[in-house]
Amino acid sequence: MDLWIAVFLPFALLLGRIGAFFSVLPLFNWSLLPVRVRVSLAVLTTIFFAVVRPVHIDAAQVGWVEAAMLLTQEVLHGLALGLAASLIFLAVQQGGAIMGMQMGLGDAGIIDPVTSEPSLPVGMFFETAFVLLFLAADGHHLFLMLISKSYDVFPVGSGLNTAAVAGALVQAGSAMLLLALKLAAPLLAAFLVLAVVLAILARVLPEMNILLTSFPLRVGLGLFMAAIIIPSLDYFTGEIADWMSKLLAS
Repeated sequence: MDLWIAVFLPFALLLGRIGAFFSVLPLFNWSLLPVRVRVSLAVLTTIFFAVVRPVHIDAAQVGWVEAAMLLTQEVLHGLALGLAASLIFLAVQQGGAIMGMQMGLGDAGIIDPVTSEPSLPVGMFFETAFVLLFLAADGHHLFLMLISKSYDVFPVGSGLNTAAVAGALVQAGSAMLLLALKLAAPLLAAFLVLAVVLAILARVLPEMNILLTSFPLRVGLGLFMAAIIIPSLDYFTGEIADWMSKLLAS
């Protein structure tokens, strides 16, 4: 048991947090990515952190029960950290969903081949563009930074800090809603103006079928505003990256 704790337990603790982090993290938990690739990435990342940030365990004070508790705590830390990062990452998808609903495409849902879940075409388009910009801006380095910083905030063997974990998740959820609204705000303002114009037309020309007339206008305005918003995704990517870098700031 002493040899197992001294040799394998430190690596298992690192793998527990990192593997749980990758299991819920966007990009790496997509169904299109083979399981072998995901497991290989988690193991290689664990080997890297085992060299950079080794974990020291006192074999004389750790038994099977203590080892199981430590491993469970590391898995919970990894799941919470990955969930917080995924909530921030989903801000673009939620912003695109808001745009799609305003364009009248709420019933035009299709199966996203990446997540295998129903999604709106506009949200999928914005998510794809954001992923490309995020990776081009070395956003994957932020994930490694989050893992490294988590060992400063939640050291191995320090116990599960429920208050800090819950606070990080609440902050990530509120930030997701705020960033999604900021992304969709220009389109919401444009549709508010369109609604006012259609209301005036309904009073001036009561014989006009406003419902049928509004469909092509909403889709056309939505596509026009989406073309305007797409270039701003670069700035939006930087804003999300900056927020993620401050996620575990003490």
